[in-house]
Amino acid sequence: MTPVEVVRGAGPVILGMPHGGTFLPAEIAARLNARGRELADTDWHIDALYAGLLPGASVVRATFHRYVIDANRPPDGASLYPGQNTTGLIPETDFDGQPIWEAPPGPADAAARRAAFHAPYHAALAAEIARVRAAHGVAILWDCHSIRSHIPFLFAGRLPDFNIGTADGTSCDTRITAAVQDACAGAAGFAQVTNGRFKGGWTTRHYGSPAEGVHAIQMEIAQSAYLASEAAPFAFSPERAARIRPVLADALARLAALAPDLKG
Repeated sequence: MTPVEVVRGAGPVILGMPHGGTFLPAEIAARLNARGRELADTDWHIDALYAGLLPGASVVRATFHRYVIDANRPPDGASLYPGQNTTGLIPETDFDGQPIWEAPPGPADAAARRAAFHAPYHAALAAEIARVRAAHGVAILWDCHSIRSHIPFLFAGRLPDFNIGTADGTSCDTRITAAVQDACAGAAGFAQVTNGRFKGGWTTRHYGSPAEGVHAIQMEIAQSAYLASEAAPFAFSPERAARIRPVLADALARLAALAPDLKG
């Protein structure tokens, strides 16, 4: 299976999806324990949530699961959140801090998986950013994520519905941040935060370079906002999704409209 799928659009917005894939090579699946094989930390149905929200948007989607290797972590394995519980380039535990491997991967495994999965995903993403920037004078990368709303190992209490990450304001123009915040504020009954527990992963931090015409923003959505349940089988809820899809569509449309004003 190809590690990345790319849909090229005509517009200035790119949707990155590093954590929606569920593919596990057989030899890797065989090394996971029963808990690991549940794949509970998937960004479940993220492609369905965003499907059709912004005509003309490009999509770059990893097909492999984050337990193979995490496409939103630095290739050198450096922690994105020093001093806080998190998972690494190849996770040793799930989001609850529980082991997921019968035979944990070693340095040789990490090197092989970087070459086979992590590098191809980012090569495709970088190429799409370059193509879009050449066409429009600017590229806006929206990194699509979701996570369970209650994970004590990672954060206290309940996660807000919309978690906007801009690497503390460095990865995109302030007008992009304001547009997304304003769109989310129009969602009655939903809470939002900017640069809270999730400030943007390696994708946002690595590619976001407003001075060079590349703006990156991460949206981490609490899965309670669109899943029927945050437990297996992690079913998609069209009714719940219908409440937040217009919010996401509004935010993305605002960014596409902003693009001409963001050129150098």
